[in-house]
Amino acid sequence: VLLLLARLGLRRGDIVDLSFSDLDWEKGTIRVFGKSRREAYLPLPQEVGDAVLAYVRKERPRTDSGKVFLFSAAPVQPITADAISGIVYWAILRAGVKAPNRGCHLLRHSAATRWLRDGLAMKDIQTLLRHQSIETTRVYAKVDVAALREIAQPWPGRSKK
Repeated sequence: VLLLLARLGLRRGDIVDLSFSDLDWEKGTIRVFGKSRREAYLPLPQEVGDAVLAYVRKERPRTDSGKVFLFSAAPVQPITADAISGIVYWAILRAGVKAPNRGCHLLRHSAATRWLRDGLAMKDIQTLLRHQSIETTRVYAKVDVAALREIAQPWPGRSKK
């Protein structure tokens, strides 16, 4: 759950809705549906796919449910959005991360910022986050001012400060 949120910038609803039919292991993609129920295919990184597979093989209760993530205690049923929020809250708390909030969107914002730092174009980040507006993406992908200072070129005719 945490890797899907942190590495792919998924929303908690994406994880609640995730079914086995949404995972294409051969193509290495995951199908998600945005807020407006628009279908999108995202790359499934190896480490995320491995983690999902390990969960299914070792932790997931045996059931006929087509949903990937389930509660492990009886009654076995698909995980809820509130449960995902709890997973994230406690993981952030255990990690000692100081943040204004400890919700799922913190991981979505972090993914966007990491992609920006890794050199992804804002348009590509918009696509991965499935935002209709680039302005929304700009809010998510916070600019790392310290990193920009290190790579910024001086204004022509002025020395770098």
